Amino acid sequence: MTNYSRIAAVTGGNKGVGLAIVRQLALQYPSSQFNNGPLLIYLAARDKSRGEAAIRTLLADPTLKKAKALSQDSGLADIKYAELDIASNDSIDNFAAALRKDHPDGIDFVINNAGIAMNGFDDNVVKQTLDINYYGTLHATQTFLPLLRRNGRLVNLSSMAGKTGKYSPALQDRFKHVKSVDEVNSLMTEFKSCAANGIESLQQHGWTAAAYSASKAGLTAVTRVIAQQEVQAGRNVLVNSCCPGWVRTDMTKGQGHKTTDEGAQTPVLLALGDIHGKFGLFWQDEQPISEVK
Repeated sequence: MTNYSRIAAVTGGNKGVGLAIVRQLALQYPSSQFNNGPLLIYLAARDKSRGEAAIRTLLADPTLKKAKALSQDSGLADIKYAELDIASNDSIDNFAAALRKDHPDGIDFVINNAGIAMNGFDDNVVKQTLDINYYGTLHATQTFLPLLRRNGRLVNLSSMAGKTGKYSPALQDRFKHVKSVDEVNSLMTEFKSCAANGIESLQQHGWTAAAYSASKAGLTAVTRVIAQQEVQAGRNVLVNSCCPGWVRTDMTKGQGHKTTDEGAQTPVLLALGDIHGKFGLFWQDEQPISEVK
C-alpha cells in the first residue's frame, strides 16, 4: 500500500469543473511547494458508477499520460472514488470518519466544488438550492476543517452570481460586516422567509428573486467568517472562496467562455499555489476581487 505524503479531496468531482480540478491537481502537484511525495486525490461524488467512470476517464486522459502525472505512468498522483452526497449531513460525516480512520495524521487539501443550479423560483427551488449550495457546503467545511493538518488549504467554490451589489445598500452592509456563522445563517433564513412571502417581500427587504445567487452570497460570506475564525484560533490553515468563471458545463447548458480546465485554475491555485498567506478572500481569474460589484 502506498504511503501517501499528501491527501486531497474534491467534492462533486465526477464531471465539469470538479473533474477538471482533479485533473489539474494531478498535473500541478509535482511542481508545487507541497510536493514531498505521493499524492492521493479523493474524487468524491454521489453516484458510485459515475464516479468510477470519471476515474477511468482520467486514467486514460492523454494529457495526464503525457505528463506522467498518475502513478500507473510512474507519476505521483493516485485517484480514488469516495461516496459523498453534499445534501446529506450523514454522508458528509461518514466521509469525514473514513478520512479520519484512513489518514489519522490528517489531510492537506479540500476543494468543495459540489453544487446545483435549478431553473425557476419557488419554495422547492429555494430549499434545495440553499440546502446544497449553502448549508451542505457549510457542514462539509466545518466537518473537514478539523481534519486539515498544518499548512492545509480549504477552498469553497462560490460564484460571481453571489456578489451582493444587486442587493439594497442596507443588505450589502449586513453581508459585509457579518462576524459569525450564525449571522450568515440568519441572512439565509431571512431570504427563505421572504421568498415564501413572495417577490414583493423580497424586494422590500433588499433581496432579488434568485436562489442560486443568495446561496452563493451566503457561501462567500460564511467562508470569510470561518477563515477569520481559523486564523484567530491559531490554526495555520488557509480558507478562501472563488468563482471558476463562466465555464462551459452542464450547469451553464454549454455556454461560457472558459473550458473546464481554465475554470479549475483558480481553485487549484488556492489549494497548491503561493497565495502569500491570504485567507478569507473571494477570488476569480487567480486574483482576489470584491464581493460586491
